[in-house]
Parts: sequence; C-alpha cells; structure tokens
Amino acid sequence: MAKSDAKKLMGKMDAPRTAFGKTDAVVIDKREQRKLDQALGLVPFAIKLNSDLIAQLHTLAKERDIDMNELVASMLIKGMAA
Repeated sequence: MAKSDAKKLMGKMDAPRTAFGKTDAVVIDKREQRKLDQALGLVPFAIKLNSDLIAQLHTLAKERDIDMNELVASMLIKGMAA
C-alpha cells in the first residue's frame, strides 16, 4: 500500500506544472504523437548537422513562426526542385 502511494506521489511530482491562472498546455505522450505522425505519413529521419547550421535553422524557424519539421521539409523540397 505504501509503495503504491509513493508511486502516485512521485507521478504527481513529475507532472508538468503551470502558473496559477494559466491554461494547461496539451500534453501528448510519445505513443500518441507517433500515431499522429504515422497518420500524416511522417517518418523519423535522423541526420547530423553542424551546430552553426542548426542555430541558423532555429532562427529561421522562429522568424517564419513554423516548427523545424516544416522548415526543413520545405527547404528540402525547394532544394530538390532546383
């Protein structure tokens, strides 16, 4: 009984916290995110890039107000068309 109570307590401590009065952000676990990505036809593709290039990509994504996946996909499509 004490073990289960401790596990519940630890689970609550690991939960994301929000400030009073702010709305909770939608939290999707990894399994759900993977299912959503698969439904969209997305496939994970890991590559290694120079940290300076990554910094430029992050800056460009913030300027365009899009996420990194969208930015890299659009740049790849544009580069392949050229």
